[in-house]
Amino acid sequence: MSGSGDEVGAAASRAATHRPDDAPSPLIEAIDVWKVYGERGVPVEALAGVSLAIRRGELLVVLGPSGSGKSTLLHILGGMDRPTRGRVLFRGRDIATLDEEALTRFRREHAGFVFQFYNLVPNLTARENVELAAEIAPRPLAVDAVLDAVGLGDRGGHFPAELSGGEQQRVAIARAVAKNPEILFCDEPTGALDYETGVGILDLLDSMRREYGVTVVVITHNAPIALTAERVIRLRSGKIAEVRVNPSPKRPSEIEW
Repeated sequence: MSGSGDEVGAAASRAATHRPDDAPSPLIEAIDVWKVYGERGVPVEALAGVSLAIRRGELLVVLGPSGSGKSTLLHILGGMDRPTRGRVLFRGRDIATLDEEALTRFRREHAGFVFQFYNLVPNLTARENVELAAEIAPRPLAVDAVLDAVGLGDRGGHFPAELSGGEQQRVAIARAVAKNPEILFCDEPTGALDYETGVGILDLLDSMRREYGVTVVVITHNAPIALTAERVIRLRSGKIAEVRVNPSPKRPSEIEW
């Protein structure tokens, strides 16, 4: 398919990856990434030539409706899936070409993940859930310090069933941050939460970025959340439809949805 829609998508992709000559190299970069399912039957293009660069220490929101390809993009950038074609460079190294052992090592050592439905181990306490992640990381942060940072210093001995939804999401964030990752991928982190709790989680993610220097990528369909980001990439039908820079990102408490 060709026409003005493709031209807009291509222009947006170029804008997403363009940087001045004196700008630092990106932490992670997607270059003409495609993901096609069902190639032997009727092919479905979940991603169609996406290119973007994510800078160290930034808060980036990837915005789009269900089916736009945003979760597929997160999985590929995070090394949980491979592109059908294209390159994914982490510090200049193409992780799309790594074998399974090396890809697992990349996820363990460099990436943290926060999902909509927490994925906590139910028979482990909050502290034990965080310790589990810290134990497999080469340079973990102190577990108690991270629990304190997410406001759960006095709740570490509780099991997930004894915690509210917001507290469970805080444990999930602590678990991801305790690995001391360079980049934190968050897939609809407020999707299962009420407004006030969701605002608290967004505040927490931003404070984690500021305190620990972690790059944060938030995938969401919730347009107001994009106002909190330094940069917003909007996906539509597997392509980048828009790239927007927020010169003055809002605090989460300043937005409503």
